[in-house]
Amino acid sequence: MRFSFIIFFTVLSLTCFGQKASVQTLFSVNNDPTLTDEFIYIFNKNNQNKNQTVTSESVLDYLELYLNFKLKIAEAKRLGFDTTAKFKKEFNSYKADLKKPYQASEDELDWLVKETYERLSYEVHASHILVLCSPETKPEDTVKAFNKIVEIKNRAERGEDFAELAKQLSEDPSAKQNGGDLGYFTAMQMVYPFETGAYETIPGKLSQIVRTRFGYHIIKVIDKRPARGEVEVSHILIPASETAKGRIFNAYDQLQSGREWSEVCSEFSEDPNTKNSGGRLRPFGLRGIASLPEFEERAFSLKSPGEISDPFSSSMGWHIIRLEKIIPLPAYDEMKEGLRRKIMRDERLQITRNKELTSKLLTFGVIEVDSVKSQVMMLADSTLTMGKWKYTGSPELLDQSLIIVDGRKSSVKEFVLYISKSQSSSGLSADGYMIQLYHQYLESILDKLEDDMLMKKYPEFRFVMKEYYEGILLFEIMEEKIWNAASEDSIGQRKYFESHRESYKAGDRVEGRIFSSKEKVEMEELRRRIELGDSLTFKDCVPYGQRL
Repeated sequence: MRFSFIIFFTVLSLTCFGQKASVQTLFSVNNDPTLTDEFIYIFNKNNQNKNQTVTSESVLDYLELYLNFKLKIAEAKRLGFDTTAKFKKEFNSYKADLKKPYQASEDELDWLVKETYERLSYEVHASHILVLCSPETKPEDTVKAFNKIVEIKNRAERGEDFAELAKQLSEDPSAKQNGGDLGYFTAMQMVYPFETGAYETIPGKLSQIVRTRFGYHIIKVIDKRPARGEVEVSHILIPASETAKGRIFNAYDQLQSGREWSEVCSEFSEDPNTKNSGGRLRPFGLRGIASLPEFEERAFSLKSPGEISDPFSSSMGWHIIRLEKIIPLPAYDEMKEGLRRKIMRDERLQITRNKELTSKLLTFGVIEVDSVKSQVMMLADSTLTMGKWKYTGSPELLDQSLIIVDGRKSSVKEFVLYISKSQSSSGLSADGYMIQLYHQYLESILDKLEDDMLMKKYPEFRFVMKEYYEGILLFEIMEEKIWNAASEDSIGQRKYFESHRESYKAGDRVEGRIFSSKEKVEMEELRRRIELGDSLTFKDCVPYGQRL
């Protein structure tokens, strides 16, 4: 009687616009309830493109299908499909994508894209001094490194020559040769904190002390100029030899006398990849040919398409360059999606996520018990980086609270269990890896809290999450128990085919060939030959294929 009553109001909510039934349990399978709002969501979603009137009969028919679906899900859970590593990996991947539209971090990502584009509009020339200090460095050594960079900065501010300080004191190995000079760079060519330090410093001034994963830096900004975009050039290359200089000047003289570039390039250039195509290179921008800075500078010094450089040498040999095209920085709308994809893999997004983690700690009122955390961190040893760590602390410590969220205590024992399941070989130090595992554990707790919050705040998110969860489960059980089993039963397949042979007759078929080309004139020529009765062979098509 109760079931019929709930169905009546479910049908009423589906057939009467503007009316909503109160959320109730429609049915349960193995104590897992299906609520009326979930069924209404699924029913409407799967019937939104059907021009049919919703009736009691159509709702009941769909309910029967949905109940059968839920029985399959219950069986998949009973068999443990939802506990496999494969299932968890796939679902968590979908979940991460599903959460994005509901997370405030999308605003942060948009802001990062705009910031990156604005920085790409400029190129910065800077020098730096580095004091090495990795994230895994012990606290006392971190203090020493920081004090050292402070002293160097004070000396630079008192007027000592920055390049000399870099040669004497910087722990960047290249500083002894270049005095810390990094040349020009733009956004996404340096680690994000360093980039930020450089772009936020006025030319001629020193930055604040900047911390990166390499250590502590002081940056001296020398110049800042508008971005030059990209250039497309052609070149003639003669590798270094006793006769190279004479040959390159011979080529240059012939160009000056009016001989065609393509002819001179084909005769003189020894770049096998480009000599027969006019020496054309792909477009490149700042640091696009980092191993040949003189080549890059000569290319950007040319101002007009068709302009030819004087011969010059590099570590590769002798060159002549002809400018083909100047390509300015594209508009923001053209670059936006590409920048988003790059930033999703960039360090700047991880730094933003660290800020989000701090924000979540405040949002959910998370308390980290630092005294207990310190004791756990001290248990890290070399076995952890090999994925073989075992707890060696006291039994009493296991019961201590490590993290407290909304009154619920997460014990050291739970964290130890997480480590035993998650540890693997790592290139980090033992201390660094233990910190990383702790942050991952903390994030897993916060993610669960965030999921619960989003599902309460956004019913559609709850429905879609469940849809994906159950959809993956259904696929897994159907694949293993039905499809794979059927494919392995060749005798059963043969018997079924023999008894249903009429259903598997092939229809009318034709045999033909399809020709395609980027050039309409070539297709018209082929069509003319075919209409005249020409029987085309493979050899006839080769000349066209070479031009596709």
